[in-house]
Amino acid sequence: MTTRIDRRFAALKEEGRAALVTFTMAGDPDYATSLAVAKALPKAGADVIELGMPFTDPMADGPAIQAAGVRALRGGQTMIKTLELVREFRKGDDATPIVLMGYYNPIYIYGVDKFLVDAKAAGVDGLIVVDLPPEEDEELCLPALRAGLNFIRLATPTTDDKRLPAVLNNTSGFVYYVSITGITGSAAPDAGKVGAAVTRIKRHTKLPVAVGFGVRSAEQARGIATGADGVVVGSALVDALRQSLDASGKATAGTVKAVADLVAHLAQGVRAARRVAAE
Repeated sequence: MTTRIDRRFAALKEEGRAALVTFTMAGDPDYATSLAVAKALPKAGADVIELGMPFTDPMADGPAIQAAGVRALRGGQTMIKTLELVREFRKGDDATPIVLMGYYNPIYIYGVDKFLVDAKAAGVDGLIVVDLPPEEDEELCLPALRAGLNFIRLATPTTDDKRLPAVLNNTSGFVYYVSITGITGSAAPDAGKVGAAVTRIKRHTKLPVAVGFGVRSAEQARGIATGADGVVVGSALVDALRQSLDASGKATAGTVKAVADLVAHLAQGVRAARRVAAE
């Protein structure tokens, strides 16, 4: 069974360019604003949308994404509202893939079986759950695959050739390569090293490889896109949103535009990489 993620990456391969994968936090700083941001992303140039599931203990996230989760939770965001956000988004867009990203605890509390049924019905295409290793595939990964959702796994610079097959086993949709060691948004990736890492991963899998952590500019996006199937941008978008808020942390008239403008800028970089690669 092919998913929207499979179809999108196949279409981009035909076009000869990488995907721009955007991350924003569901409910940041409030439900209505985050829905408006999500709706604006495809028009601005996002090919795949990752939505963060707010959680009180986001251990792998840097300060920007942690703060976004806090804003969302303060604004009353729940898993029910996150799935409702996807459902609302789908009313106007049935093509753009949506991946929910976060931690296992909120899914476990919601109830795995109920979550998978509700997520699929809402229009979710895939999951990235950063704190579930391959050894625990029975918890969520295998049930998700049976439900028709892609389960996307992270590989890192410390994932050696011995560990990589375990990480890739049961992975579907795409592989998310974390280009730096550490928390999100903490450093800039080296395009040369990333290209070599993507080549190494591709020796083990036919899946597309998307690269994230630390991409903030069109130039960086262009550099990564020359060697990867996708470029993931998160902290930079979350920062752009934060900087648009008023003194009390509420959305302003410029909030959606601030995120959409940065996505459009990054999309130019990703699309320019195709021309570089083709020359």
